[in-house]
Amino acid sequence: MATSRRNFLQALCAAPLATVADLKLLNSLEKDAQSCLAADPLRPQFHLLPAKYWMNDPNGPIFWKGMYHMFFQYNPNAAVWGDMHWGHAISPDIIHWKHLPVALAPTPGWADADGCFTGSAVDDRGTATILYTGVKTASPQFATLRDGTHNFREVQCLATSDDALLRSWTKWKTPVIEPPPDPLLTGFRDPFLWRDSDFWYLGVASGVRKQGGKVLLYRSRDLRQWEYLHPLASGQWSERENINPVDSGEMWECPDFFPLGSKHVLLYSTAGKVAWETGELDPKELTFHSQRTGVLDYGAYYAQKTQLDAHGNRILWGWIPERRPDSQLIPAGWAGCMALPRLLSLDKQGDLQMRVAAAAESLRAWSTYAANRSTEQRSLSLRSLEMKDLCEELRWSAALGPCSLTLEDSTGPWWSLNVTPATTGFTLRVNDKSIQLPSPRTAWHFHLFLDASVAEFFCNDLYGITTRIYRTPAGTLHVRTAGLDLKTLGDFETWQLRPISSDRLTT
Repeated sequence: MATSRRNFLQALCAAPLATVADLKLLNSLEKDAQSCLAADPLRPQFHLLPAKYWMNDPNGPIFWKGMYHMFFQYNPNAAVWGDMHWGHAISPDIIHWKHLPVALAPTPGWADADGCFTGSAVDDRGTATILYTGVKTASPQFATLRDGTHNFREVQCLATSDDALLRSWTKWKTPVIEPPPDPLLTGFRDPFLWRDSDFWYLGVASGVRKQGGKVLLYRSRDLRQWEYLHPLASGQWSERENINPVDSGEMWECPDFFPLGSKHVLLYSTAGKVAWETGELDPKELTFHSQRTGVLDYGAYYAQKTQLDAHGNRILWGWIPERRPDSQLIPAGWAGCMALPRLLSLDKQGDLQMRVAAAAESLRAWSTYAANRSTEQRSLSLRSLEMKDLCEELRWSAALGPCSLTLEDSTGPWWSLNVTPATTGFTLRVNDKSIQLPSPRTAWHFHLFLDASVAEFFCNDLYGITTRIYRTPAGTLHVRTAGLDLKTLGDFETWQLRPISSDRLTT
């Protein structure tokens, strides 16, 4: 149906004048498409996702004049990657969203003619300002993005808005930063910013062939005239040859950098993982010295981006990509969603902690299992617990040692957690994904959000595994446990969650 609708639209646009019958057919096709989206059991109900078609990276999240704004990479024409625009949604609480019209679109003939890629939004003394990567097809010698499919020249562009809801933007006609003339450069995109005294600082994702990923640091007084300083941070090449430098570690994508507690945090995506590093920023040399490292999320999670909320808390966003082929995405009519907002902090060792922002508690409709009962009552209640709709939150703990919890339907396991002893520490396995963990100091603490085809799981506020599951349960889900002592399982709780719209359309 998606293909026939797209063919019809192309023919309609080519015609000199649409007839009344054409417009009626177009309206009917759009209503049919919306009905299919609303009825799709794999489409999440409380995650931010596109009204239709393709979504990827979060772009420029900002709290502006009492509202949260999320921009995101968006293809307004199909449920596959391409023709990158900036989609736009607003929220009063970072949970309940409403879509607004597209904020940024490519301008023919300009430096962003082939796409408005990822960037950041800032408050420049009362003016909302976006710095983003514009791309345009170029000959290979002038291209900075050469991944075997595209030859794009990447430049940094600027746009401003004086609209209270940030619906309209005025682009600066020429790029504000051109890439370095280095033939070994592996990319030049995804800018982030911070302000210190009289200067703005901007980092750009980049790298050097057969050396590793880098963040290139620039400085400006007005966001328009920029001076290159040096690399803020550098990584190591994986020494595995790959035509795409991101996959080989020769290019970092979507970096972010910010103070947190007494440290600074660097985030970036490369070589199939989303990495975090905590350490010190040398205030004179303006270079980052890493002290602790880890992985942000071991599952379907990419292109991380942070913002400050209304209270100054550091909130992490990320894109939850699809794990199914384009041949399934196109007829579905949608692809991708935003992860739930995660509140960031540091533990005593300087490791990055994250927990779903407290605002998500507003989704709780009612408790489907409460822990304040006798052991016998809790055991009976747990065995009889049924989850009839994949719109649930679960939270539980377990004593140190092996344990498991499985959500299963009439055909077998749908989502499962297994913790087993390893040579050092433990192996934690969620469905088919395993990670190695050191032994925690006290107990296991688990948190799980189920939303149609998305499962966001957290362990001890330190480890995340986001899973895509494209099998609709056969009937209700039941809980099965092993290694969980109900006498000490005092905080096992589950909630039925409210969708953020009545028809899975987000808005």
